[in-house]
Amino acid sequence: MSADVRSFFGRPIIIGGGIAGLMTALHLAPEPVLLLSRTLLGADTSSTWAQGGLAASLGNDDDPALHLADTLAAGDGLCDRDMACRILQAAPDAIEGLARFGVPFDRTPNGSLHLGLEAAHSRRRIIHAHGDGSGREIMRALIAAVRSTPSIVVVEGVEARRLAVKDNTIRGVWASCSIGPVFLGSRRVVLGTGGIGGLFLDTTNPSGSCGQGLALAARAGAVLSDLEFIQFHPTALDGPDRPMTLISEAVRGEGAVLIDETGQSFLQRVQGAELAPRDVLARAVWNHLANGHRVFLDARQRPGPEFARQFPTIASACRGAGINPARDLIPIRPAQHYHMGGVAVDGSGRTSVKGLWACGEVASTGLHGANRLASNSLTEAVVCARWVAESVAATPARRTKPAFGGDYPAPDPIPVRPFLSCALGIVRDGEGLKAVIRALLPLAESKDAASDPAAVALMIAIAALSREESRGAHYRTDFPDPAPEARRSEITLEAALGAARELAQSPALERAT
Repeated sequence: MSADVRSFFGRPIIIGGGIAGLMTALHLAPEPVLLLSRTLLGADTSSTWAQGGLAASLGNDDDPALHLADTLAAGDGLCDRDMACRILQAAPDAIEGLARFGVPFDRTPNGSLHLGLEAAHSRRRIIHAHGDGSGREIMRALIAAVRSTPSIVVVEGVEARRLAVKDNTIRGVWASCSIGPVFLGSRRVVLGTGGIGGLFLDTTNPSGSCGQGLALAARAGAVLSDLEFIQFHPTALDGPDRPMTLISEAVRGEGAVLIDETGQSFLQRVQGAELAPRDVLARAVWNHLANGHRVFLDARQRPGPEFARQFPTIASACRGAGINPARDLIPIRPAQHYHMGGVAVDGSGRTSVKGLWACGEVASTGLHGANRLASNSLTEAVVCARWVAESVAATPARRTKPAFGGDYPAPDPIPVRPFLSCALGIVRDGEGLKAVIRALLPLAESKDAASDPAAVALMIAIAALSREESRGAHYRTDFPDPAPEARRSEITLEAALGAARELAQSPALERAT
């Protein structure tokens, strides 16, 4: 960071260089904003890696009510209906807004948008750009727009480590850069930091996406919601590479099928088969693998020879693994893919901490419920970024004093990954969750590099232990049925640490009695 940071005091600070952060910054223009990115813009974000595109009701046979019905069904009783309705009604206009920024969406010969089909959608409503390169193309257009907007100062290679808070009000951001720790004073901060894939051994997300936005909010005292709901994509390329290559749901939407090593389907009892909701299909694949089988995606007939044209990114990854999808079976297994939970926000993206907003995967708006409907996530980020920007712009700037100190270690998720991968995977149970909570507590209470990732993991584990039912992406073998009443969960770091300490002491108390 070469510029004098004092010149930035008072500006809104956006943390995160993915679609949520870039769109928020663009919607705030011409108000001056500071955008912090841990890497070069677009270099290590889930947004860039996104294959599936955006869901919006743009077809002649579609409307927002149908889109809402599919979203609510996939969300398994936990969606915020009003918020979901509002987001999905705004989706078509948001697509047009992206096109105005120069996103080259795929179109039919007559010039209309080409609409794809994905699991649990009742209509073709997925909009892509360059086939499976949707995230890359959207990011390319938005990065160009941001870099050409004079009011947006982009600072790359800077990582936010803590939020400065006094009286439940944001005062600024402690960050780390090449010259050491730096304090950026502001009463308006937006989190757009993405998800938690880096907390797992097997994920389709960048390894740097390790829940740091959740840690920032939690350390600031914010309320987090629905953390136990983690989506595992059923079809990741089964190979040695980490992170794992995603085989988009759109491939199955174009007719590819799942088979095992015998060449037979194993989805006879799965309603919807290949296009079942992700939680249902991921469990079916997991169970088949657990029973000693291998699982493959068979795209030889459909899309067949068209595979490389329709899915160039996936085809390239398969070639790197020695696989030609037009001739060969693609070995697959589930991997962590998306986090439905996040920082609890209202309809304007405001959190429970004054002056702190959240947008995108780091936020919990209530759209996704217990199981995200495919391709609703980019739509949510694009739509909600406008509302967040409007709320930030309507909040008066206030001066804040410089602060000193604030040298916090870079987060290291490596010690945490085995714990989450074991106890918080596709299938869970109470004893496993209790064991991982006891193991995570000392890491979360430490002051070393694993502390923030462990704190996030601990909150997820406490939320999962508290939910004594199976619903959507949260499946417990000791509570295999849904509870009579669906309820969203809320948690704070203080409450999670208290529950974990009580659990850690309970064995000694039991022995004493």
